[in-house]
Amino acid sequence: MSDHLDAEQLAAALTTLPGWSLKGAAIERQFTVTSFPDAVALLTRLAFEAETRDHHPDFVLEYRRLTVRFWTHTANGVTQKDIDAAHVTDRVVGPYAVFEK
Repeated sequence: MSDHLDAEQLAAALTTLPGWSLKGAAIERQFTVTSFPDAVALLTRLAFEAETRDHHPDFVLEYRRLTVRFWTHTANGVTQKDIDAAHVTDRVVGPYAVFEK
């Protein structure tokens, strides 16, 4: 089991992840893309990336908006594994995102 990051470590990590924020015991970011099919394609691509790393986010898909949320269940909070996964998510999303909130 990984230890969750303390408040100071988490704040420092979030400075490297523009657009990501702490929501409860998780980090999340919302992406908006040009169409519903693009949103579904992005979710699918992120799902395959998560599967290769054996670390799976929560997804919420609302038309063209995709919210991605990471937290480590066994640590009951955010771990370095979540921070790393958020960086991978940003790299994958890059070509898809047209507006980020």
